[in-house]
Amino acid sequence: MTRDERVTRSKKQKNLKNRQEQEQKPQQARAVKRHRNREYAVITYFFLFIFVAMIGYFLYFQFVKSDEFINSPYNSLQDLFSKNVVRGEIKTEEGYVIAKTEVASDKSETRVYPDGRTFAHAVGYSVNGKAGIEKQENFSLLRSHEFFLDQIVNDISGNKNIGDNVVTTLDYDAQVSAYKALGDFDGAVIAIEPSTGKIAVMVSKPDFDPNTIAADWDSVNGDGSTALYNRATQGQYAPGSVFKIFTALEYYNENPDTYNDYSFDCNSQITVDGSTIHCAGNKSHGQEDFIKSFAKSCNSSFANIGLQIDNNSLNSLCDKMLFNKDLPIAFDSKKSTFSLDNSASTSLTMETTIGQGNTLVSPLHMCMIAGSICNGGTLMTPYIVDHTENASGVVVEQNEPVKYKTLMSKDQADMLEGLMSAVVSEGTGSKLSGQSYDAFGKTGTAQVSDSTDQTNAWFVGYGRKDGYEDLAIAVIVEDSGAGSTYAVPVAKAVFDTYFNE
Repeated sequence: MTRDERVTRSKKQKNLKNRQEQEQKPQQARAVKRHRNREYAVITYFFLFIFVAMIGYFLYFQFVKSDEFINSPYNSLQDLFSKNVVRGEIKTEEGYVIAKTEVASDKSETRVYPDGRTFAHAVGYSVNGKAGIEKQENFSLLRSHEFFLDQIVNDISGNKNIGDNVVTTLDYDAQVSAYKALGDFDGAVIAIEPSTGKIAVMVSKPDFDPNTIAADWDSVNGDGSTALYNRATQGQYAPGSVFKIFTALEYYNENPDTYNDYSFDCNSQITVDGSTIHCAGNKSHGQEDFIKSFAKSCNSSFANIGLQIDNNSLNSLCDKMLFNKDLPIAFDSKKSTFSLDNSASTSLTMETTIGQGNTLVSPLHMCMIAGSICNGGTLMTPYIVDHTENASGVVVEQNEPVKYKTLMSKDQADMLEGLMSAVVSEGTGSKLSGQSYDAFGKTGTAQVSDSTDQTNAWFVGYGRKDGYEDLAIAVIVEDSGAGSTYAVPVAKAVFDTYFNE
């Protein structure tokens, strides 16, 4: 190959390389551009997502959560509403006013509670902090839905608007009966409509006078005083024999076809592995079946039943029955506690399954259990406010019954109702037999501790009468005696009033 040919060939190769490089540059540029565009797109979509999420949360907060935050008892800004609004009234279900604000000629305001101590823990107070409905519905009481022209006139004239009223589910006459029946004893009474969850009665003693709470604050809130403590929802008590409801249910679950074949000969006590359980008053109940053991509240028989059931299964049942869980109620409440497993000693097993041991329950919890039995196993969420209304009586917000969960099957509930019926017809709840209504329940006499003979009296159950809503109830009478002697008469007073109104 000549020199000219080599030069020519070299030029051709160089030109080819240049053309290839020229062709590659746009491709590379386009690749770089696509890469940059992808980065821009990722950043754009990221911020777009953040923006949409913020708008979504804003709308959710505005239309779903805003009232909850505003109405929170920890929101101190609520009280700013009181500069422009006279606090609304609190009423019973029938319309009786149980809290109101009186405005004097000099425009000073006084919160008045016409029934004083009777509704103290349910209604609460609104000075030195807040409690009860005054706390729960603070925002509702301090907002006004008066006719807008009236509000304009009030604003121009410098007058306050009238706050909305809160109409509760409380039954006035039943509440008064419960309060009087508890007498001078400390304790609590709570009653709930099983089919709706409406709280009809809430009484706790010792109590306080909400009319003088500011002046009495040092004494009712001082060391050693429990007057402000709502025993109906926050009390924690040994359940005594009312716990036999759960022991009986577990035995039924493990022996659904043979539980009625159970038999026990009671001679006032039972001793196993060196541990002895006595019947109340060392009474001998003789030959008993499953129903009679429950109706007579035989400790010896139920300690025997407790040894036959699986502790782990009983523990699981109690978890399902809302032990060790927060209860679904707006009021301050305490958890009931239960713990027992297959490693427990014979002594602890027998004590626990008759309602002693380390178990603690609240009256609210036991009333909810009674209500679920009455309602075929379904528990409704308890609530105490039926609706809010403006000063003219126009409904602003209406609360509706809400199912909480199914605690047991209809068959389980029917079985327990049969046992609780026997308590009234042939057992420790006989003071409730022969009435204009049908009553079902379980009594209990709970020893407070091993170091004292002090006992608390229990009754847990419900009443039923055609033409009336059923009513579940839990009664605890502290430092009294037998449930049949002290708690049953309190429940009877409430039932007598409620079912004859």
